[in-house]
Amino acid sequence: MDTVEKTTAKDKIAEAAFGLFCQKGIKSVSMDDIAQHLGMSKKTIYKWFDNKDEVVYAACQQYLLAVENTCEGIITKAENAIAELFDLMALSKKVFTEIHPSIFHDLQKYHPTGWELWESHKRNYILQKIKQNIARGMGEGLFRNDLEVDIVARLRLAMIEMPFNAMLFPQHKFDIPRVQLACLEHYMLGMATLKGHKLINAYKHVTEEE
Repeated sequence: MDTVEKTTAKDKIAEAAFGLFCQKGIKSVSMDDIAQHLGMSKKTIYKWFDNKDEVVYAACQQYLLAVENTCEGIITKAENAIAELFDLMALSKKVFTEIHPSIFHDLQKYHPTGWELWESHKRNYILQKIKQNIARGMGEGLFRNDLEVDIVARLRLAMIEMPFNAMLFPQHKFDIPRVQLACLEHYMLGMATLKGHKLINAYKHVTEEE
């Protein structure tokens, strides 16, 4: 079997499936829906995937790799650690605007391997990038040099998820992107030196009295 053909076909199916999951949630999308969306027979999909669970896993894996590549580009181009955080916040807002709110519930309940993929992405990739950002900010004199990096990074990881806790922030009362931004600003100001604080205010176009 040609490896290139296999990779291309699987990637195409995974990409289409994730697009449908973003629109309707995972549970609401059947293999028939994916086949119809692609204009192919369900039998063709089963040529590459044994079941829906495999499609879900491949779709999530492909999406997370794309997100990681985008993150790397943002980090490389950012002028400093604070600009990096604001730029990543914009990406996060875009990601969660695109994704159907039921996706994480569906993954957790029906597709544990796909859910573990997201959890691994969070525990490993995201946590690593948070630590690197803190170290960068300390090196640039924007964050305090007495920070407990591992502790602060894990606090930030918890803060990223906090806006999605319906018990804390019911969606009928709170706008999630606004909660995310408030959490980010609280986090940055808690770490910032005077130099960092002034830069945060500059990005926010805020003037404070000395």
